[in-house]
Amino acid sequence: MDPRKKLLVNVAIAAIVALAIGLGTVAWLRIDPSGLHGSGLPDAYSYDLEQYQKTNPALVHYTQKTQIPVGMRDARAVATGPDDRIYVAGDKAIRAFAPDGKRLQDIALEQEAGCLAVVGAAGATPGRIYVGMRDHVEVFGGDGSRGAVWSRPGKRAVLTSIAVAGEDVFVADAGSLLVWHYDPAGKLLGQIGKRDPSREISGFIVPSPYFDVAIAPDGLLRVVNPGAHRIEAFTFDGHLELSWGKRGMGIEAFCGCCNPSNIAILADGRVVTAEKGIPRVKVYSESGEFECVVVGPETLAPNRAATVETRDELRLHPVDLAVDSHSRILVLDPTAAAVRIFEHK
Repeated sequence: MDPRKKLLVNVAIAAIVALAIGLGTVAWLRIDPSGLHGSGLPDAYSYDLEQYQKTNPALVHYTQKTQIPVGMRDARAVATGPDDRIYVAGDKAIRAFAPDGKRLQDIALEQEAGCLAVVGAAGATPGRIYVGMRDHVEVFGGDGSRGAVWSRPGKRAVLTSIAVAGEDVFVADAGSLLVWHYDPAGKLLGQIGKRDPSREISGFIVPSPYFDVAIAPDGLLRVVNPGAHRIEAFTFDGHLELSWGKRGMGIEAFCGCCNPSNIAILADGRVVTAEKGIPRVKVYSESGEFECVVVGPETLAPNRAATVETRDELRLHPVDLAVDSHSRILVLDPTAAAVRIFEHK
């Protein structure tokens, strides 16, 4: 190689090495092992939950009228039945209360129940209780007598919600990513939600075992698609009619990886939703327009550390929902071990 060209190459290499050393030194000097000076990222990358822990009072249209202690260490599900009786599942039992909080009945269970539904006064079997265990449904009479035990719908079954209307029983299965359709005797009539692009059904996304169903006054089954942050409406034979919902931290949206966690339907068709992560209960119109807040994290998460805790034993457990014949909203608060009853202001 020409000596002059060789010299130029060596100079270029030396310059590159010097530049690399210089950049490395600057980077090392900018390291902040204490973290006291922040991440250095723009504000757009900040994930600050503090602003979402407080609810604008103008958006809260409900007030808590009473609170019923349920006397359970692990209260998981709430439902209403004839005469607005309140049923709570937890601690391998179902406990029934009068609307004024008087304890009426205890039904012992062999396993923990994750969900339940009670036939109302207008049903063919008022007071009948459908209880969802992890992988099967058990049925009890209004007097607490044990009835049928249904076979599990599949090897991966994780039952999370039950809804009953007339001769139709719907069971949400977070393990199979389907809603099973039964008759009251436990005969399987069909399934809802299997992915089918030809019918514009994308399938359910259920990252955690919170997958809720409810029947609306319009005769459609409302199903939460939590990973998609949507509520979807199906006919009883599985046709998708409509869907709504969006992901976001704002009060009108659904936060986190998978919300809402639970829903209930008011008599006029409005939808009550509960979220986990940032615990809040809200009301939407039948078509999905945000209307108001029922209760926010100030009440449901007084210990804010629980909203970000990752350990199961310390994590804040999501609330469950029900409504009664007077359009009161019942919020089962596992942290308080109580049913909070809210009325519109």
